[in-house]
Amino acid sequence: MIPDLQSSILCDDVRQERNGKFILIGLFDAIAAPAFPVRYPRLFMVTRWCSGEGEFTQRTRILKPDQMSVLIEGKDIPVRLPSAEATATNVEAFLNVAFEEEGSHWIEIILDGDLKIRYPLRVGQTQHPGQGNQPPPYAG
Repeated sequence: MIPDLQSSILCDDVRQERNGKFILIGLFDAIAAPAFPVRYPRLFMVTRWCSGEGEFTQRTRILKPDQMSVLIEGKDIPVRLPSAEATATNVEAFLNVAFEEEGSHWIEIILDGDLKIRYPLRVGQTQHPGQGNQPPPYAG
């Protein structure tokens, strides 16, 4: 039985307690930078699968604003669900991701070759002091 994607969260860091619970630090859906290109030191993708049974393969990728070119692609990650009541949580790290342009980048979560979710990661330029009273368009 093919599982459901319960959540997909992008954050700055992930820790795991002794009891197995995950602590997600710095959840975000946007990146702000004073200039481009900008290198983001660490991105963590946390996914949780549920309501399925069997073994599957997850792959994560981030597309450039043209929605066709791949900025970065993760490795195949196993998703193992021994029963329909089980959950599987995967944590994947992306290091030194270079964003060369501003605009909406697209995060895709793929399971066994099928796209399960696609959502935007807004990447924008921060305003310099004195360029108006508006807050930056992106808060990351």
